[in-house]
Amino acid sequence: MNVRDLRKRVPYQIQRDVLDELSVDQVAEKSDFKISTKEKLRDAVRCTGPRFKSCFLSFVPLLTWLPRYPFRENAIGDLISGISVGIMHLPQGMAYALLAAVPPVFGLYSSFYPILIYFIFGTSKHISVGTYAVMSVMIGSVTERLAPDSDFMIPGNDTNSTTLDIIGRDAERVKIAATVTFLSGIFQLLLGLVRFGFVVTYLSEPLVRAYTTAAAIHVIVSQLKYSFGISPQRYSGPLSLIYVSMNTNTHTMDLKTEYGVEVVGQIPSGLQAPVAPAVSLLGSMVGDAFALAVVGYGIAISLGRIFALKYAYKVDSNQELIALGLSNAIGGLFNCFAISCSMSRSMVQVSTGGKSQVAGAISAVVILVILLKIGELFEELPKAVLAAIIYVNLHGMMKQFGDICSLWRTNKVDMVVWVMTMILTVLLNPDLGLAASIAFSILTVVFRTQLPKYSILGQVPGTDIYRPVEDYHQEIPGIMIFRSSATLYFANAEMYIDALYEKTGVDVAKLLSHKKKLEAKRLRKEKKAAKKAKKEAKKRAKEAADKAAKPELSHAEANGDVNKLSVKESKDVATVEVGPDPDSTLPQAIILDLSPVNFLDTVGVKTLRNIYKDYGEAGVQVYLCGCQRGVVESMEKGDFFNEKVTKSILFSSVHDAVLYSQQGNSKEVQYILISHRHTYQRFPNLNKTYVECWWPRQYFETSMHE
Repeated sequence: MNVRDLRKRVPYQIQRDVLDELSVDQVAEKSDFKISTKEKLRDAVRCTGPRFKSCFLSFVPLLTWLPRYPFRENAIGDLISGISVGIMHLPQGMAYALLAAVPPVFGLYSSFYPILIYFIFGTSKHISVGTYAVMSVMIGSVTERLAPDSDFMIPGNDTNSTTLDIIGRDAERVKIAATVTFLSGIFQLLLGLVRFGFVVTYLSEPLVRAYTTAAAIHVIVSQLKYSFGISPQRYSGPLSLIYVSMNTNTHTMDLKTEYGVEVVGQIPSGLQAPVAPAVSLLGSMVGDAFALAVVGYGIAISLGRIFALKYAYKVDSNQELIALGLSNAIGGLFNCFAISCSMSRSMVQVSTGGKSQVAGAISAVVILVILLKIGELFEELPKAVLAAIIYVNLHGMMKQFGDICSLWRTNKVDMVVWVMTMILTVLLNPDLGLAASIAFSILTVVFRTQLPKYSILGQVPGTDIYRPVEDYHQEIPGIMIFRSSATLYFANAEMYIDALYEKTGVDVAKLLSHKKKLEAKRLRKEKKAAKKAKKEAKKRAKEAADKAAKPELSHAEANGDVNKLSVKESKDVATVEVGPDPDSTLPQAIILDLSPVNFLDTVGVKTLRNIYKDYGEAGVQVYLCGCQRGVVESMEKGDFFNEKVTKSILFSSVHDAVLYSQQGNSKEVQYILISHRHTYQRFPNLNKTYVECWWPRQYFETSMHE
């Protein structure tokens, strides 16, 4: 006999008692002690010296790592890296300012103030924060919407001519860009203080990559006017990209006769004093500011976690929100526009030897030198050169179109999210496109939970491992183990029941309906028989009375006939019909594997309660296994348990529930519940009885004592 045959013949057992939930609580000596909400709140706000120091140092990470900065090991690398990244900030800052529809010098401001703030409060050692193409495009959509060229047209000397007030327009757009940046920083700061950093989890990787790809398309279209010297009419709102493309004429170029080339223009020396944000504009840009806050944080934390994993350190997601929030809020006061981190600059910072945030501070010093001393050297730089710089920086984003093929092979749902995100962002602009993309992504999650995979599990021979029977073909006789791949809640509760009926082959609703019809038919027959017996009894009583009136019938004989009649009547009324055996096609027990269920709402609790009740009425015991603690608490709060339904139906594993079911079946004693004078009677040796319900011994004895 080989080992495989031996495993098939010998059932797998466990070297301990089979424990239900109540037994586990007793063995583990579960404590019922709970801390009140008031005490938790009091402990959370209690301020002690060590706690204050820890909170302060976590809020200002610079004070933690700078005193321990390894100067000899990191100084040279950070210096070279900082200079290299600072040189990159110069063209990128001015180029991305064009995307934000503000003068180029404000891109240099945005590459100075926010970097210094992040140097103090940031936790990532390797990312390079500053101007970013996607954020700049989102800023540009706001500035051009709230300050279009049409609002700054001045009548010329001729009645039919107008000129554009560029100075007034740029001043208004700078104010708008700074205000929306300030508001987005406030959003980030508030989200960080309430530890809401998990909001970025709604930005999946396919969504972010598709969003940046679509934003790159917006960037390319916006730079065509600088590359080819054209002046297309500007549009804002949904489908603006389509309108610009359709109304751009390649005949408006006048390079042969017009030799004037648009250049960067004046770059004033020095720094500007802080300016209060335009409070009157805040109401018109709340949605844009929140989108900027979420996108900027999502890109920064995603890149920061990649480098943190590679170089074995931790990035605090909530502190990153605070750092970016302060960078944008304070930067907005100095006429900066919203910032995030750049992949290209971060890769240069790492590849040139950067090992800490000091590299970022040095790059800010490089920008400061440019602003104070040598900025005027770049005033004659053609804007077409800046557009070319932008195109070069976007080539990595355009390569992300290759994600479609790879996602088609790995996960088609993620591929659909990618494609829809790109389409929605291109058509609806970055702000509305982001909201629509997130909504679509969440919708796919809802569909996945509404369309889970339902399975009947079987045992792998000789183990406590259970797998779907369609793959392993190892069913357990008399026991059905049902599992859903998703959680159980209001959206899929009805499908859960339908799948349970289908997989187990038992439609309990029809079964109970048929049973009720049979019960009603039986009651009608009993009632009819009782009436017939009563009528017959009256007839016999009359006959007995007639006999009693005859002199030849003795009083004793008449009295005996009446007594016999009463006994016969009593027996007829008390007789209970003996029905057929219970349906052998029904499983003896059904086990619901709830291990994939991570929460239960009120509909889910009600669904489980109805399943237990309906199958119980059909003579099938239901057991639950793999319930997480939160699921059990939801069942307790939803009044699932009572005097008859206790936690003894809960088991920690499928195998425990299976062994309990098998032990219960081998030692089962049938009890019959007979309604006669409202008492319970037990018949342990009957094989053919009319059984209204079966119960485990402890439940029946408890009910009988009650």
